Amino acid sequence: MENIILIIHVIVAALLIGSVLLQRSEGGGALGIGAGSDSLMSSQSAADFLTKFTSVMAVFFIITSISLTIIHKKEKPSGSIIDKIEKLEKKNNSPQIPLAK
Repeated sequence: MENIILIIHVIVAALLIGSVLLQRSEGGGALGIGAGSDSLMSSQSAADFLTKFTSVMAVFFIITSISLTIIHKKEKPSGSIIDKIEKLEKKNNSPQIPLAK
């Protein structure tokens, strides 16, 4: 299950990158930075296919990211890496035989 979601995640990421790169630069993007307030919610930008496609891909990307996090959290035991290192150090602190020269 994790592998299927991971493959979908990679495909969505590639589509998201492609859709962002294909969009026309508007000097501030969808936020309207550097442009008048009239251009922020114009009907042309709302109906633009690439804008909607990018929004959908962003939502799918977030959903797959959260799904992968939840699946990974359920499958792996929780604990700190520092705790694991301390266990290994305690385990390896047994007296060692010196090597012959």
